[in-house]
Parts: sequence; structure tokens; C-alpha cells
Amino acid sequence: MARTSTIRRKTNETDIRIRLNLDGRGDSRIHTGIRFFDHMLDLVARHGAFDLRLQAKGDLDVDQHHTVEDTGIVLGEAVLKALGTKRGILRAGYFLMPMDETLAAAAVDLGGRPYCVCNAKIAARRVGDFQTELTEDFFQGFAQAARANVHVRALYGRSSHHQVEAIFKAFARALRFAVARDKRLRHVLPSTKGLL
Repeated sequence: MARTSTIRRKTNETDIRIRLNLDGRGDSRIHTGIRFFDHMLDLVARHGAFDLRLQAKGDLDVDQHHTVEDTGIVLGEAVLKALGTKRGILRAGYFLMPMDETLAAAAVDLGGRPYCVCNAKIAARRVGDFQTELTEDFFQGFAQAARANVHVRALYGRSSHHQVEAIFKAFARALRFAVARDKRLRHVLPSTKGLL
């Protein structure tokens, strides 16, 4: 069965369309109006091995916040919908991502309880055209919509660019593992509660 989803979220602040294939090849076409953020989402697709089409129009004349947070929400909704019953998935994943002088960690649990911890002391206020404080807002939005635990951390690093990029790559790899299917457990829900 294909694990795909298509979602449109339209508010007074943003209009976002997304198509997601969890079992893709890392192919992406993304436009949010924030070039560095597009690059981070490209990394999520490539390192997650997800096919991702995302078009976002937001009130960037006001601020980037609505666009970034709502994109996190839409991606979380798309992952949740594409997972279907969640039977046979590994459910949790983690990854350590080195990037030159930087090391980032991410852990994801698709267990149905939303919670996000983002621990990164990024010195620069902007990387390229991206407001770095919005990194946390993206992951908070994703965690709430995907009903997932998401923990991301930049353990150390000099370059703010590398810190943000390593966090997104680590997240993508952790999510890739969490959504992966185990053939031995294909009919099993990964929870002793019987509910996710």
C-alpha cells in the first residue's frame, strides 16, 4: 500500500499545499518564499527519502513566523495521514548528525502524544534569509500535528548555518527510521496499549 498524502491548509495568514510520499526517493520541489527554509525542507526530503512537493504562500511582509510554523503543521498532518493505521512501523527513531565542527541529535516517537523539545543556542539571528529562532516553531508545529515526540538538539558547533542544517538533517534521518516498516511486524501496532 502506498503511504502518501495530499493536504491543503488555508488560513488568513498562509495557504499551503503539500504532497508527501513516505516511501520515496528523496525527490522534492519546494517553494515557501524563504530560500534557506526551502533548503532545509529539501534536506528533510533527501535525508528522509521522502518525495515532497510543497508550495507555501504566506504573509512574509508581516513576518516569517506564520509560514514556518504552518509549514511544520502541514508536514506533520501529511506524515500522520500517510502513516494510516501505523501498523508495522518502527515508531521511534534517533540520529546523530555531524556536520564539520557541529554535532546535532534528533529523536522522534510517533506514539500519539505531541511534545517537542528544541535545545539549540544558535548565535546568529539569521542564516541567509531565515530567522533562526523559527527553527523551534517549525518543530513545535510538526510535533503537534503529527502527534509525535520530537527532540532536537545542537550539541555544539561554531557555525549557525551548520547548526540549523545539522538539526534538520538529524530530524530527517530520525523520522525516516521511525516511519520505516518492519516486515516481521507488518500487522502489529507498535504499542502495548493497542492504540496510537
